Amino acid sequence: MTSHPFTSRARSEDEPGALWRSHFAELWPAYRRWFLQSGDSTRASYASSRRVLREHMPEIVPLWERLVELAGGGDLEARMLSMVDPPPYLSGCSQAVFDLTDGPLLVRNYDYSPSRLEGVILRTGWQGRRVVGTSDCLWGLLDGVNEDGLAVSLTFGGRAVVGHGIGVPLVVRYLLQTCASVAEARAVLARLPYHLAHNLTLCDASGERLTACVAPDRETVVLETALATNHQLAVEWPEHAQMTRTLEREDVLGALVADRSLTRESAIGAFLEPPLFATQYATGFGTTYTAAYAPVDRTVEYRWPGRAWTQSLDAFADGEVDVSYDESAEAA
Repeated sequence: MTSHPFTSRARSEDEPGALWRSHFAELWPAYRRWFLQSGDSTRASYASSRRVLREHMPEIVPLWERLVELAGGGDLEARMLSMVDPPPYLSGCSQAVFDLTDGPLLVRNYDYSPSRLEGVILRTGWQGRRVVGTSDCLWGLLDGVNEDGLAVSLTFGGRAVVGHGIGVPLVVRYLLQTCASVAEARAVLARLPYHLAHNLTLCDASGERLTACVAPDRETVVLETALATNHQLAVEWPEHAQMTRTLEREDVLGALVADRSLTRESAIGAFLEPPLFATQYATGFGTTYTAAYAPVDRTVEYRWPGRAWTQSLDAFADGEVDVSYDESAEAA
């Protein structure tokens, strides 16, 4: 059995400052290599990146500009942080919303390579709105919940199409920075330009929920079934679907959501077992964490086999937890 040790960290900062600057300095060399992997000329220019953000996400342009300043003010840093037309990226992931007696619960597995995971749980108060979630691309999010009780999570949509648009981690950040409810987010999702195909599952404290299938080459499709794996309306990339077992995982999620006897613990526990839990870390499709978001009390519980860590917008604690990703012989 091969083990991949990893340290997950929790960090909090109300306004972008020294903590985020340190976060950037630590991760920038790896992100720079990623951003330039196919050459500088393949990435959007500064002028184009700024124009796209101003047109589609004007509310967070001042935040982007502040982060660019903290990052040193360089052209390359600004373009990468804009998340406009970034390099393609693939992941696995499963997510679903459960109706429990104490309110809705959004549970997700993030399947990816540990070597490319930031592993930072970030609590921010940027622009006067508190958000807690899993950091990606330095200020984007893989999932999160805001002070209004809106929770969002993403999965890859299982399509090879690449277009001109905004990377999905920044889409999640934007939704949580600017929307208070699923209804508000639904309108935003219909108008944004997307770089790749992704599924976004949302719920809020009122119990409203949806899954949005977004893509660069067609209009956003909204599903009332709040669960998603790694395809959209149908399988369009058979090899990826087979490798990630997307249909099998979707069937399991459907049965779980329909089971009204589920408790919070049993819902989360199902994500720690196959087929939802994966151990293909060497190929980039191992479960790196399970996160359970409770919009009513604005908390998130992170799970790994044998480990649990709960964070809250109202009682957030900086810290670290060591985990190990164990790749079984069968997966390897």
